[in-house]
Amino acid sequence: MTIRVKICGLGRSEDVTACASAGAAYVGFVFFPKSPRHLELDAARTLALEVPEGIAKVALTVNATDAELDRLIDRVPLDMLQLHGHETPERVSDVKARFGLPVMKAVGVADEGDLPALVEYGQVADQILVDAKPPRDSDLPGGNGLIFDWRLIAGRRWPVPWMLAGGLTPENVAEAIRLTGAAQVDVSSGVERAPGVKGAAKILDFVAAAQTG
Repeated sequence: MTIRVKICGLGRSEDVTACASAGAAYVGFVFFPKSPRHLELDAARTLALEVPEGIAKVALTVNATDAELDRLIDRVPLDMLQLHGHETPERVSDVKARFGLPVMKAVGVADEGDLPALVEYGQVADQILVDAKPPRDSDLPGGNGLIFDWRLIAGRRWPVPWMLAGGLTPENVAEAIRLTGAAQVDVSSGVERAPGVKGAAKILDFVAAAQTG
């Protein structure tokens, strides 16, 4: 089985090139000012236009308003919206209906009590991102490099395609795939040389390791 890989938090032209060369299926751009990976719209547009056809362009947003999403979609060519905040299932449905793009909803997992939300969001989103729940005092909803207990979701399936995230690296992604059965994986900080600065070799190693999972 071919594992589909998403590299999130791109900020430079060479990152796009590295993702394409490695065989990534998705690239992600972050629109959240508190993140070191945040992009302004003009910079994001430039990068998005460089993404080769066939690679899905995903915008990560956090509790974005309709007006903010309007400006984003008007300026940046996108294939999917990733909602990474506290959006309710009703908000997910509203975003899908209003903006006409597939929606991926991120759901943080720390223990079994978080699993019902995956079922709930799986009823309304086009995809779900199963991520590690951030610490209570964190300003960032993702990209914290944290891992959750993968055994919590071993063998579980949801109504829509899902993607595994949270602390993945070239060194552990194959094991994560083996334990969870994930067909899609997402990485950001795990392929960085510094916060917000991707490493081409790390991207290549991550995608290659995912395919051995």
